[in-house]
Amino acid sequence: MGIHIVQAGDSLWAISQKYKVPIQDIRTANGLENGPGIIPGLALYIPESGPVIRSYLVKPGDTLWSISQLYQTTINLILSANPEIRPEGLYIGQKINIPSPSRLVMETLGFIVPYSPDTFLPPFRETAKYLTYIAISAYSLTREGYAYIELDDTAILAESRRLNVVPLLMIRNLAQGEFNAELIGGVLESPANRRNLILSLMNFVAQKGYGGISLDFEFIPPPRRQDFNSFIRELKNALGPKILHVNVHAKTEDLPANRIIGAYDYKAIGEGADIVAVMTMDYGYPTGPPNPVAPLWWVEEVIKYSITQIDPKKLQIALPLYGYDWRTADNLTRSFSMQAIQNLALSRGAVIQFDAYAASPWFRYWNGEEEHVVWFEDIRSITEKYKLIDQYNLLGMTYWQLSLRFPQNWAFADKNFTIL
Repeated sequence: MGIHIVQAGDSLWAISQKYKVPIQDIRTANGLENGPGIIPGLALYIPESGPVIRSYLVKPGDTLWSISQLYQTTINLILSANPEIRPEGLYIGQKINIPSPSRLVMETLGFIVPYSPDTFLPPFRETAKYLTYIAISAYSLTREGYAYIELDDTAILAESRRLNVVPLLMIRNLAQGEFNAELIGGVLESPANRRNLILSLMNFVAQKGYGGISLDFEFIPPPRRQDFNSFIRELKNALGPKILHVNVHAKTEDLPANRIIGAYDYKAIGEGADIVAVMTMDYGYPTGPPNPVAPLWWVEEVIKYSITQIDPKKLQIALPLYGYDWRTADNLTRSFSMQAIQNLALSRGAVIQFDAYAASPWFRYWNGEEEHVVWFEDIRSITEKYKLIDQYNLLGMTYWQLSLRFPQNWAFADKNFTIL
């Protein structure tokens, strides 16, 4: 794997010569087909040939020989990839890079909000081979618990079958386009309303041929924690062998009274669901102060807590396919795809910085007298997040959401992963 950080005076021609990779391959992998050039600090993914680089967390009893056998590689290759380590000096918790012919195996899920086929079908077709599941966010619910369809899911369902991606019916507690705590709290509190919701969901699953359900209930009132646990058990019982996928807000400790994360009992949810997706994004959030959207240190802390409650092989983390642009005077925030943010940096001639602790890129620009700060993801940051999946033996990754273009991510996936 190659990552090149653009320096002043670099050109795509010189970079292509250095790595012996055609310019067009570099352009395609980095979404530079129609861009105005390159700028200092821009991280380019260089799609080189060669072994995959896996990431391993040293465990008790490990030796370089045992690790080399596990990954079908050699001790010399491991030492070459980790010049700082000593063969006799491995320690528990040490992170090492492993050149290997064996790819990381994952189950992945992409989210789609099916507003317009012209908007969501092309990106889905481009990314389908990197997806196990597609969660189709087209459903909400009434105060009596009846699921109803908000957006036409016909086209995306047909395309998911053609492309062999398992479709999941995604339901959210939306009212007038916003997550509504009172709505979901009232449904979960009532056994009759929970039954209504399960029966109506199962009718849609059977009628439309979904492979399961993805729940995204946010801001559940904390007093409804046990009711949510009951609902998950009841819904999974109704689904039988079909998939129950549950999205939960990220946390690093259990805070049962917290209005955002209090209702999520990770242990009970992990026992009841087939897959739990922790939303490791929006650490930096709209209207808050400019911050990394998914800083690496925080994502790892969330994982460390989560695996004490949830089987790692049921656990997915989330990769945002967006970044945020804050106007610093008042923290007015706009979200953009990674492709759009890269184009913004290029058009403004920004110098991209990299926060090593957060493993996140950012830049500053001015719009007249208005200062803006932008945090986003690039090949450097996503590489480190995928390493966490490898190190902690997680199930895989989710992507919100597929209509947001991020060419580097899919080029990296093409080279490095086997998707079940």
